[in-house]
Amino acid sequence: LYIVADGMGGHQYGEVASNAAVRIIAGQILRKFHSYLFALPTQQPEESLQEMMESAVKEAHRTVQKDAPGSGTTLTAALILGQQVTIGHVGDSRAYSIFPAGRVEQLTHDHSLVKRLEELGHLNKEEDADPRVQTLQHRNVLIRALGQGDNLEVDIFTVPFPKNGTLMLCSDGLWGVVGEHELTRALFDAPTLERACQNMVSAANMAGGPDNISVILVQMIG
Repeated sequence: LYIVADGMGGHQYGEVASNAAVRIIAGQILRKFHSYLFALPTQQPEESLQEMMESAVKEAHRTVQKDAPGSGTTLTAALILGQQVTIGHVGDSRAYSIFPAGRVEQLTHDHSLVKRLEELGHLNKEEDADPRVQTLQHRNVLIRALGQGDNLEVDIFTVPFPKNGTLMLCSDGLWGVVGEHELTRALFDAPTLERACQNMVSAANMAGGPDNISVILVQMIG
């Protein structure tokens, strides 16, 4: 189970919100998964992995509203079982599949005002990538976040783990300033995943580092 939660900047208790999200989701899923792992081979879990993920995210949403009212956080969580990745996603942190040939596939959909403007045709991808657009006030405005609103809609889906590749979760502090080509170079040039993460964070800081930077890289062993 891997989780990135980016507390909303400028909001009171943003750090409390992101910590609560990670703690609640990890606790909820691990408690349910524990009985599944030690069950008899013929016994099936009462909930599907997607149901486990959704209920955990919504419990975290309620906890954030109670413990850190007025705050919020993004959430991108990946539960890996076998060759399958079940993702729970709210906000503008992202999950990517990175393949050995260098192809990068964004798995999640940003719940941001900029993305919505792009979908409505008011902004194209070239404009979105323009630094002048990136400095606009609405650049970091989320239209969906954990802890915000009464009825949270969570993106829940399952995809194959990238074959011979890498799963990456990151906050917008990384993808917002470092291009896909630089990300893959940082990954492929590094001797270890830890060094690759360090290289990506360094690249984001070299590009101005305007926001907190979180990144997780996952590969299958064997």
